[in-house]
Amino acid sequence: MNEVRDEVFENISKRVERIREKIRYASEKSGRSPEEITLVAVTKTVEVERILAAIKAGLRVFGENYIQEARKKIEEINEPVEWHFIGHLQRNKARYAVRLFDMIETVDSVRLAGEIQKRAELVNKVQPVLVQVNVSGEQSKSGISPDELPELLKFLSKSTSLAFRGLMTMPPYFHDPEKARPYFSELRHLRDRMADKFPSLSFSELSMGMSGDFAVAIEEGATIVRIGTAIFGERNRQ
Repeated sequence: MNEVRDEVFENISKRVERIREKIRYASEKSGRSPEEITLVAVTKTVEVERILAAIKAGLRVFGENYIQEARKKIEEINEPVEWHFIGHLQRNKARYAVRLFDMIETVDSVRLAGEIQKRAELVNKVQPVLVQVNVSGEQSKSGISPDELPELLKFLSKSTSLAFRGLMTMPPYFHDPEKARPYFSELRHLRDRMADKFPSLSFSELSMGMSGDFAVAIEEGATIVRIGTAIFGERNRQ
């Protein structure tokens, strides 16, 4: 592994341990095992040294929002870790996403799913995906509406190149994480309804919860939490 300064590693490792403690507490509070929770370290605008420090601290799953930024980092880091795409994916970037990412968490339309499927077939890959659902109805948020979700799930149920794993959402931002709870609960209930309607699909993952509200998300059933600021500090805005 490339060189990581001691002070950088110590800072990141302490933050990671605090997060793991919170994950343990939230999991046990809700009668679950911490092993059920995948921690995705969100590395948008985070420099390579700090990502390497997070790997050294034991993290193995990382999330990126932009294809071009991710491609440079993934090539430079070259470590046996898992990469998730968690940003809004344009159809003309699907071919890159398929080649770079172990999971695409933000499929939000039949057209995008079809493009990812086509690109996966070209490289003989079965691409794991999550469907992003806009449970809040906010115009500023990406994601398919709950009403349109069955059409997309029907498409995914017939695909041989896309491996559907579950649902993802981003609630509105609140200073009080309890205010996000209804949105996490709604995604879980939506998952349960869709699992009954599409028994051939695997709904094993619920990706929800970020730095400010991941404990509440875990209490409401999250299996994937996406955490950036609590690990790496405030982003360098670009």
